[in-house]
Amino acid sequence: MNGKIVAGSIVLIAAIAGFGGYWLQEYAYYQPAAFTPGAEILLTPLTSPTPEAIPVKDLQGIDSTSSPLRFRACFTSQISLATLTEAYKVYDKATPLNAPSWFSCFDAGKITEALATGEAVAFLGQADIVPNSNHVEFDRVVAVFPDGKAYAWTQLSPNSPADTGAEE
Repeated sequence: MNGKIVAGSIVLIAAIAGFGGYWLQEYAYYQPAAFTPGAEILLTPLTSPTPEAIPVKDLQGIDSTSSPLRFRACFTSQISLATLTEAYKVYDKATPLNAPSWFSCFDAGKITEALATGEAVAFLGQADIVPNSNHVEFDRVVAVFPDGKAYAWTQLSPNSPADTGAEE
């Protein structure tokens, strides 16, 4: 009987720890993203390194203070994909990261596939959005579909030593 109590306790503690870990990754650190009115989504023009706001609607997003990589947003661009392609910098190495399951508007697999087939186009939102002393760079990336549906996330910059494996 004593072994059953010990084994039951181990199983219960493991279940609580597993649920706690899941909850921390999926819910604990996320909050609604704060967007500045008039500058909700930024894109970097071909003619300037300074990002500028584009008009969007139906904007929703999540963010976290624990990591810049937790930012995700879904919205509809009010500028056509053709116009965006002519005016803003295309981002060649876009890699959307998975969002928590409860943020259902953001489907990283669908976005990745659309970028690979050319159905969607990725743009540089803003380069090096979180300057820090570790020489790690993060870029805000925006992917836009022909129907105007668009998604934004933060990823390691292709120029970052953390992404390329280069020595500091």
